[in-house]
Amino acid sequence: MSEAVRERPVASPCVSICALDEQDVCTGCQRSVAEIGAWGRMNNAERRQVLERCHQRALAAGLIIGA
Repeated sequence: MSEAVRERPVASPCVSICALDEQDVCTGCQRSVAEIGAWGRMNNAERRQVLERCHQRALAAGLIIGA
């Protein structure tokens, strides 16, 4: 028998440092207000896209070093 493997939800990047900058992006997790609000309704592919954008924002802000 073949059973569908259920993928676990991608975890929220929230680090409980909730403060918005001038662009309405959280300084803790780097998500926008819209991304935070929609997180619970997103599928895993959408969540991974948000995480990539968060990574890019952190790189651009100099919060992390890497490529």
